[in-house]
Amino acid sequence: MDIRNIAIIAHVDHGKTTLVDKLLKQSHAVKDYQVMAERAMDSNDLERERGITILAKNTAINYKEYKINILDTPGHADFGGEVERIMTMVDGVLLLVDAFEGVMPQTKFVLKKALEAKLLPIVVINKMDRDGADAVKALNEVFDLFIDLNATDSQLDFPVIYASGLNGIASLKEDMSDAVDMIPIFETIIKYIPTPAQDSEGVLLFQSALIDYNDYVGRIGIGRITRGKVSTNDFVSCLRLDGTTVNFRVQKIFQYIGLIKQETPTAYAGDIVGISGLADMFVGETITNVGSTEKLPVLKVDDPTVQMTFLTNTSPFSGKEGKWVTASKIEERLSRETKKDVALKIERMGGVEAWLVSGRGELHLEILIENMRREGFEFAVSRPKVITKNIDGVLSEPYESVQVDIPSESVGDVIDLLGNRKADLISMHTYGNNTRINYEMPSRALIGLLTQFLTATKGYGILNHNLLEYRPASNYVVGSRQTGALISMSGGMVTAYALHKLEERGNMFVDPRTEVYEGMIVGESNKDTDIIVNIIQEKQQTNMRSSSKDTTIVLKKNITMTLEMCLAFINDDELVEITPKSIRIRKYFLTLASRKKNFKYGNVAEVDED
Repeated sequence: MDIRNIAIIAHVDHGKTTLVDKLLKQSHAVKDYQVMAERAMDSNDLERERGITILAKNTAINYKEYKINILDTPGHADFGGEVERIMTMVDGVLLLVDAFEGVMPQTKFVLKKALEAKLLPIVVINKMDRDGADAVKALNEVFDLFIDLNATDSQLDFPVIYASGLNGIASLKEDMSDAVDMIPIFETIIKYIPTPAQDSEGVLLFQSALIDYNDYVGRIGIGRITRGKVSTNDFVSCLRLDGTTVNFRVQKIFQYIGLIKQETPTAYAGDIVGISGLADMFVGETITNVGSTEKLPVLKVDDPTVQMTFLTNTSPFSGKEGKWVTASKIEERLSRETKKDVALKIERMGGVEAWLVSGRGELHLEILIENMRREGFEFAVSRPKVITKNIDGVLSEPYESVQVDIPSESVGDVIDLLGNRKADLISMHTYGNNTRINYEMPSRALIGLLTQFLTATKGYGILNHNLLEYRPASNYVVGSRQTGALISMSGGMVTAYALHKLEERGNMFVDPRTEVYEGMIVGESNKDTDIIVNIIQEKQQTNMRSSSKDTTIVLKKNITMTLEMCLAFINDDELVEITPKSIRIRKYFLTLASRKKNFKYGNVAEVDED
């Protein structure tokens, strides 16, 4: 069959995965007896919970005499490493743009990667069924974006399709008067996307760009066969990234059709397949014939911009809830993650059981933390920090291009919020009852911003950001918490009596009957200094009859702290304790004496004598 290899790229929530659902259904790649869930390509639990694509995934459909390999990619810039890797596997891209929202920050990011890889684009103006859709405006913004990114003449001559992925219809006409199905997308792919080079007689060249896993065959390297062919039981060489070579026998070869991963005896140049047989196959390694030393170019991925310190859990509750708690297990897990996620970097910190983990953004690292937590790991993490660089002898920090879409009544609060974080307002315009504002601001000012932003916009605001460039670092402090913490004085069980007495001190994070330990943060103080409190205090019982009847204690609802909220809350002298069952916040030094001894790690604390 003739092959076409294409990736679907877009901004977050512009309808990539939903569009793939309809393409699969209408191509009959999904059989009648198969149950197809909504957003079928988002198979990861976290992807379904958050409604975003985190991992790039591949599928294929057969249309007429053609096989179309499709790669669904993440839209969030934090997972840009996934996008960059699959660009080597395809010959063209479907660029989806929301007809209402138009070009967004991540639209620019993913398109830039596609144009740099010399791929041919097809533009799909999606969500034409949405109220307020303006296809002409969206298309004009796309043209402007192509020009800004220095697209070639052939790339500028892109075809345009108008679609509603939700309804499963597409058309070459703007009014979509003839839209009945997704056939125009299939036909446009076949017409405009070139056939990959199919030299099946040469020396084998295959590079794994994605890693899959199967309980029966182990790791599966997914990539495109650039040249040659490979069959089951072939003896081949894997050229490692460190220069070494290891030979192995191909155990199985997988092709992807619809939702099925099926075995094939032989695969040829131009096709996207999965190869198993090497227990420790990693992203970017070249598989070739035994004796050949020809390597494919190393996959280029942008450098990380944010880092966190991962530590073994040293709290009094260590080992009570987690399955994997030792330094060796944590290091092994982090190392394994870097083998399949080339955008992630880890570095062991000398003398302590801690690792510096660097990624593309807060969300990138949060997803890693959540995955490890669900796997049974127990550890602690520090506050995220941006990665600075020394450029031409000048200390430089990353800056972000930030775009916010907010209700017009929230403009004043948002401008004040971002202004306090040293954001420079670039442009602002109003559409309907909403306002779009563009800023440029230091990346470190974004840490912990989202929770405050959603509060300021009553949950209706949308914030998008994208790495802009490195600029000379400034010495002002932004993003740090302005309030102190309520710190438990000792270990024990939280009582309703103590909580009731402490309510006027601040907002509480714990419920009655919660176990706490000395140095654990149990709430946010109303003051700008830490307060050490007795949260396990019980009411003194006497044999004297009370002159008045005891009243029932009614407590204010406490704040339930999610992982994102905890990472946004902590300061440099605090840690988030992660276990499969709990997320706690604690001081780096648990006792008051140790905090006074290491004063640089915290602010002045006062003791609540009550």
